Amino acid sequence: MNDFTTSITINRPAEHVFRTVLDARGWWNESIEGPTSEVGDEFGFEVAGLHRTRMRITDIEPHRRITWLVVDNSFAFVEDQSEWVGDRIEFDFAPDGDGTRLTFTQVGLVPDLECYEVCSNAWVFFVRDSLRQLAEDGKGMPESSAGKAAPAARARAAVDALAAGSAPA
Repeated sequence: MNDFTTSITINRPAEHVFRTVLDARGWWNESIEGPTSEVGDEFGFEVAGLHRTRMRITDIEPHRRITWLVVDNSFAFVEDQSEWVGDRIEFDFAPDGDGTRLTFTQVGLVPDLECYEVCSNAWVFFVRDSLRQLAEDGKGMPESSAGKAAPAARARAAVDALAAGSAPA
């Protein structure tokens, strides 16, 4: 299977990067509701008119792995509202020189899915840019409930294309 994955090296120790990932409000969406740090925690958010999701933390191996399960999800820019539901989102940590290699994988996000282009580009932004900045500089670029982060523009274009009956650009 061709699950979406991306890896980056962050110039911080694994313990720090691990804590940063658990701070999903700081790098993914500042309007997350619910706890985000222990197995069994459920959290979610909504970006008005674009995306609503709910995650459950299913696995934590300190400084090695964090796994989320997508328990509910909907996008305004796809017809199949089951996309993402049941997917696993995995964060794997490994030493890399003086830093940490973080590998992000969404098991179930594959190129055949309607949301793949928008979603994979959004993950690249949130993991490679926002999460990295939070870990290294102390300030991420999370989304808000109003949809003001960079990936929202691409998602809004997909919503418009779906409404017009054409493929997103």
